[in-house]
Amino acid sequence: MSDLIEPVIGVIGGSGLYDIDGLEDRQWRRIESPWGEPSDEVLTGRLDGVRCVFLPRHGRGHRVPPSELNYRANIDVLKRAGVTEVLSISAVGSLNGDLPPGHFVVVDQFIDRSFARKKSFFETGLVAHVSMAHPVCARLGDAAEAALRDLQIPHKRGGTYLVMEGPQFSTKAESELYRAWGCDVIGMTNMPEAKLAREAELCYATVAMVTDFDCWHPDHDHVTVDAVIKVMQANADKAKALVKAVIPALGKPRGPCPQGCDRALEMALITPPEKRDPALVAKLDAVAGRVLNRA
Repeated sequence: MSDLIEPVIGVIGGSGLYDIDGLEDRQWRRIESPWGEPSDEVLTGRLDGVRCVFLPRHGRGHRVPPSELNYRANIDVLKRAGVTEVLSISAVGSLNGDLPPGHFVVVDQFIDRSFARKKSFFETGLVAHVSMAHPVCARLGDAAEAALRDLQIPHKRGGTYLVMEGPQFSTKAESELYRAWGCDVIGMTNMPEAKLAREAELCYATVAMVTDFDCWHPDHDHVTVDAVIKVMQANADKAKALVKAVIPALGKPRGPCPQGCDRALEMALITPPEKRDPALVAKLDAVAGRVLNRA
């Protein structure tokens, strides 16, 4: 018997990306989650024969602000839809003079400065600790980098994404602090998204789209809203091309993730079975069913 799986590619669309073009058998589906309401329905379909599921992070029409996103429900419904790998697209500001607007960054690290969000599926009644030392899946990052290179989209492989709470932008002092920490881009949405994807044993990678320089830049105040919107629209077109290129590349049958993303809970559960809260165990059926349902 083959141990290969048929991947299902999940795409989380950030600002400016609210749909995927070219899907066959496309259908918007409402999926219920015990964690509450997700940002929107999910769009399911096939691209070049590969099953994929799309979720607009802020909802169609960009209705939900970063701090009010139900990150747990979003990841849960992707898992319930059968997703095995997640490509997260995120609009960001640049903290790096070598990353001007229009550049993409295949992120490999995060600093989480968010504070008003539920950050774990595991609560009182069932405790678990997953590793976040390497928060994104290198295999997905390789595929994204190859697609960006083939599409001749200016990009950087590797970079640190500072996640701020928002919805307000940084002060200049904060922006300079984050630059001193060695951060490359700043945004409001990819934490706790990446942490929850790891808890759900999903391979996860972020491609960050630079829309403008953060306020540290001496020319930042000269950037108009119109200019930012134009960059966002151009970035969205590039992101759609990236998605079309990367889904077929990731859709080939594969074995276990070399990085172990799909086995992140293997040694993570601390609470012994007899002490686990049955109600919480029931809520975790999709996220952690692989390890909770063992005989």
